[in-house]
Amino acid sequence: MTVLANISPRGRNAALVAAMAAAGGALTLGFACALPFAAFAAASALALPAAAAVAAVLAVFAVNQIVGFACLGYAMDASTIAWGAALGVIALLSLGAAGAVLSRVRGVVGIGASFLAAFVTYEGAVYLACLASGSCDPADFTVSSVTRIFLINAATFGGFLALRALAERSGRATAGAALRHA
Repeated sequence: MTVLANISPRGRNAALVAAMAAAGGALTLGFACALPFAAFAAASALALPAAAAVAAVLAVFAVNQIVGFACLGYAMDASTIAWGAALGVIALLSLGAAGAVLSRVRGVVGIGASFLAAFVTYEGAVYLACLASGSCDPADFTVSSVTRIFLINAATFGGFLALRALAERSGRATAGAALRHA
C-alpha cells in the first residue's frame, strides 16, 4: 500500500492543487507573463473535479501574480493590475473550454482536444482583451510568438501527462486518483 492510497480523494485533490500552484510559481520564474495557463487549465479539467479544478487554476494564477509582483518586478500600475485580473478570468474561461470538451469527448482525442480548446480560448481571449483595452499591439500576435506560447503550453501539458502516467505505472496512484476523463 502506498502513501497516496491512505489519503482521501479530497486530500489527493488538495495535494494536486498545491503541486500545480508550486509548479506555476516555478514556471513563473522562467516564463513570467508567458506562464502556460492553458496547460494548467486543461490539466486541471482532466484530473480534478470541477470545484478543485477552479481552485487549482486560481491557485496557479495567485502564485503567478505574487511571484510576478514580489520577485519579477511587475509594475504596480492600473494597467498591469487590470491585465493580471483579465488573465485570471481568461484562465478560468480556458478551464471551462477544456471541461466542456472533456464532457463530450473521451480518451486520447478528448485529452488532446481539451488542451487545444484551452489554448485557443486563452490566446483568443488575450487577443480580444488586447484589442478592447488598446494597451497592447495586436501585431505582437505573430505566428512565431503564438507558436512559442503554444510550445510552452504543450510542453507543460505533456509534462503533466508524463508525470501522471509515471505515477500510475509506479503504483503510486490509486484507482480513485486516476485521470477522470481518460
